[in-house]
Amino acid sequence: MAKPIKVTDKDFDELVVNAAGPVLVDFWAEWCGPCKMIAPVLEELATDLDGKLTIGKLDVDHNQNTAMAFGVMSIPTLLLFKDGKQVARIVGYQQKQQLMSKIQPHLS
Repeated sequence: MAKPIKVTDKDFDELVVNAAGPVLVDFWAEWCGPCKMIAPVLEELATDLDGKLTIGKLDVDHNQNTAMAFGVMSIPTLLLFKDGKQVARIVGYQQKQQLMSKIQPHLS
């Protein structure tokens, strides 16, 4: 069963930009209510899309450089990367079906 991986400023390029497949990065913080609400949805997606999508979690309180570099102003913000480039930005809590509809086109 796949789980979201922890991503930091130091390993962002290695785990996200240089990843072999698409990576969805959740920019979140411990104190953020909507971030806690979306966490189980992302856990489900990590399992459902194992082998097709990697899900990473980047704590903005401890990794401000990456959050600033991508202009993350509110959380949760989910950025989808494919071939090292950002291809989608999803801001705020989303239900599983909503997330899937936005991610699915980039999984081919």
